[in-house]
Amino acid sequence: MGRDCLEVKMPRNFWMIVCNEANFNITEELGFVTQGLKSQHRRKVQRIEVGDRVLFYVTGVRKFTGTATVTAAYREENTARWEDEGSTGWPYEIGIKSEVILEKDQHIEAGLLAHRLDYVRRWAPEDWYLAFQGNLHLLPKNDFFIIEEEMKKLKLGSDYQYVEQPIKNKNQYRRRRGGGRNKVNKDTQNTASEVTQV
Repeated sequence: MGRDCLEVKMPRNFWMIVCNEANFNITEELGFVTQGLKSQHRRKVQRIEVGDRVLFYVTGVRKFTGTATVTAAYREENTARWEDEGSTGWPYEIGIKSEVILEKDQHIEAGLLAHRLDYVRRWAPEDWYLAFQGNLHLLPKNDFFIIEEEMKKLKLGSDYQYVEQPIKNKNQYRRRRGGGRNKVNKDTQNTASEVTQV
């Protein structure tokens, strides 16, 4: 029953886990049931909930390799399963369940999709990879689905059927120019029309 509940729960957050190829291979060898996270991201790690979605990005080769769903919130582990990258280890682990895992020859070059992602727009187009520094990133939902849909096309081939995701309203986040000074109040507009008619 717990699994059924997990499958129907809407994801709250969409995460990208960044690691080198050796550490991704370790997660794969463990059967994609657990994933290590670094100590400097404790606050982000604490926000990860059951049902959240996870995207894997492998540094060095700069490729997207798969997606998963979180099955258990973080816990502290003393066992060093993953190799150290940089100055910190991997003291936290979350439970995961694989969703779309690509074969090695199917891994997607991130540079091919970077121009379509809102997440990288703060960087110059040629510096898109700088957006993926660090072990854990919170992604916009739209970006996550763009990448996962491309993965499904590769994984399922002709059997793949597109499932439409909610479209983000890009105008929702635009600032109004002129501070709203030129905005006409509908009530005022109606009153003016009534005065003209009299």
